[in-house]
Amino acid sequence: MDKSRKVREGLIYVILFIGSVVMLVPFIWMILTAFKSASEATQMNPFIIFPSTWRKDAFLAVMSKMNFLRLYWNTLVLIVGRVVCAVLTATMAGYAFGRLHFKGKNLAFSLVLFQMMVPTQIFIIPQYLMVSRIGALNTWFGLLFPGLVTAFGTFLLRQAYMGLPASLEEAARLDGCNIGQTFLHVMAPLTKSSMVALGIFTALFAFKDLMWPLVVNTEQNTMPLSAALAKLQGQFVTNYPELMAASLLACIPMIVIYLIFQKQFIDGIATSGGKL
Repeated sequence: MDKSRKVREGLIYVILFIGSVVMLVPFIWMILTAFKSASEATQMNPFIIFPSTWRKDAFLAVMSKMNFLRLYWNTLVLIVGRVVCAVLTATMAGYAFGRLHFKGKNLAFSLVLFQMMVPTQIFIIPQYLMVSRIGALNTWFGLLFPGLVTAFGTFLLRQAYMGLPASLEEAARLDGCNIGQTFLHVMAPLTKSSMVALGIFTALFAFKDLMWPLVVNTEQNTMPLSAALAKLQGQFVTNYPELMAASLLACIPMIVIYLIFQKQFIDGIATSGGKL
């Protein structure tokens, strides 16, 4: 029995190791390509993996072409703004759908679920028209607009609130708390791990968002890293070392954020909504 268990655990570790290697290969390839010349990056010989000479020309070129400090700031504003808006709105909406009783609740929540089922690309034209008519193109508000509310976050927080015992609300009301006080001081703190998980997912989605920044921005003032990287890819010719170097520099903030908040990331994914 112990031997078969060890064999199963060994197979699991082997599968996890292979999966980790497969996921790391594109990142390693990006690093190696960033230090190659343009001719080495596009040659067809699959056995030449490492650059013949480790060059930093691509990094110097993209740093002269792109204002990375400005792009980092724009991306940080985008991530923080969307995370704050998503967590606030999803927390309140999730509590309303999960714990309160009002007319039309099931219909309203069905609309939220319907939005999760529809591809986000369908909403781009209506969202663009709304932002354009209020004069918010090339502004921070226009960039943050699609992330002001989140259907996924509403569903996630609703499930977290539904997992909490009703005795907590009853005890709070016996102590004289109204709905707002019960939500703010009793129920919301118990969903802290779900809020952290939602914040992590929202930050990742905001960092990877490409289509909306390209649609709503035509100026460099509010352009995030994803849109700036897309502009490095030409229609006919692309300098792959420069593109990979810029992509590597763009990954640095998210890597630093993950290293700092690694514990919160794991706790937010692994723990339930009712566990502190």
